[in-house]
Amino acid sequence: MSPTLQQLRYLVAVADCRSITAAASSVYVAQPALSRSIQSLERELGVELLVRRGRGATLTPEGARVVRLARTVLDAVESIEDVGAAHAVGSRRTALIVAVTPTLSLDLAADLVPAFTGRHPEIDVRLLQHDSREALVRALTDGVAELGMVDLPVDKELSTHHLREREVVLISPPGSGLPDPMPFRRLSGLPMVLPTPGTGRRTELEAMFGRLGVRPVPAVEVNERLAWVTSVTAGRGSLIWYRDTVLRVFGHRVEVRSFTPPLLHTVGIAHRRRPLSRAARAFLSHAQHNAPVRESAG
Repeated sequence: MSPTLQQLRYLVAVADCRSITAAASSVYVAQPALSRSIQSLERELGVELLVRRGRGATLTPEGARVVRLARTVLDAVESIEDVGAAHAVGSRRTALIVAVTPTLSLDLAADLVPAFTGRHPEIDVRLLQHDSREALVRALTDGVAELGMVDLPVDKELSTHHLREREVVLISPPGSGLPDPMPFRRLSGLPMVLPTPGTGRRTELEAMFGRLGVRPVPAVEVNERLAWVTSVTAGRGSLIWYRDTVLRVFGHRVEVRSFTPPLLHTVGIAHRRRPLSRAARAFLSHAQHNAPVRESAG
């Protein structure tokens, strides 16, 4: 008996979510039904696909191979569906609104969106920027945007899909003399370039400083990203940002240090717990297949 597309989708969902419970939520099926489907697939193939530990699940080597093949099959099916959809809509374009924060929009604009629209020219992706995760979540729950690319975790009422981990680093002016890697305790008293008080990003940073038990000194308080760049390069203070945006934004004009232990944020796509449009499903699949699971620390 051949595996069904449903079984393959369920297995890929577990691989992406790393949890049977989360996978069931992401594909809108009860957890027992998803578990039974994958167990049936294991019996049909005669191999163990998952190692189940508590609430988590990891792929066996055979499971990883099946997932790679399943992605190829599901991509092919999606491409066939695209042919039918393109024929049905003719010259009409479909709009997909994706909510993002300004920093994450840099990644989308530079990487995911052009590649996606090249493959799906009939889908018009519109990025809706929000300055905080709270505002982005409201846009999703209010139906203003169908998808949101955001630092996880977010509201538990939303479905989420893990994309990758991004390293948070310290960006300092040349000649700062700070240790590399940077102990968190050394942030106390360090002149910092920060968003203005009361903004979503500043609130998140202050919560992080509180958890770490440190008190940096606000040297510059401004919300414009260009002002962050000029303030750091002018030597006015250090900045906390993502490693994967540093080279793109700063070039080689600054010093970049990892924290010790490394500070990682999980980035994912979130949406309301309801079936997605064809355009949203296609974008989610593209993002999951093209965003690295974990970036290099180098």
